[in-house]
Amino acid sequence: MLYTIAVIQGSKMLQNLKSILEKAKSNAETRKFDVNVLAQSRLAPDMFPLVRQVQIACDSIKLGVARVVDQMDIVPKHADTETTIDDLISRINDTLDYLASVSPAMFEGASERRVGTPRWDGKTVSGDEFIVQYALPNLYFHTTTTYAILRHNGVDVGKQDFLGALPLR
Repeated sequence: MLYTIAVIQGSKMLQNLKSILEKAKSNAETRKFDVNVLAQSRLAPDMFPLVRQVQIACDSIKLGVARVVDQMDIVPKHADTETTIDDLISRINDTLDYLASVSPAMFEGASERRVGTPRWDGKTVSGDEFIVQYALPNLYFHTTTTYAILRHNGVDVGKQDFLGALPLR
């Protein structure tokens, strides 16, 4: 189940994030402005700009998964040098490629595995707790903030863009 929550749902949210960035490009073309001005947009002066929101969204899920499946040595490294919307889309694609390389079997024993971050001063949580209470909430927070920045700037995105397609049968 943790694989489904982390990799399948994480990938879906990144695909949705990519789609709203593509909508931003289309919106900018229609309105005749450089879409890349949106990369530095923010909702409040003390918050990260859109570019950083996307970087953190990608890092939240890729590093969350990598920590839980013990792949920190091979997870894609990003220098956080993206400046354009196309750069951000490329980073999302790179993150999606990494997530696609992770198998369900790699999550075996995640409940017993202790996981932390350098900022936690040696404290840890279980792998399940790390994904459910830390990695996914961060992914959702930064994806939602990106969505809100774009919506605030006139990009025609709605709830369905955030949710993406549902596996209706």
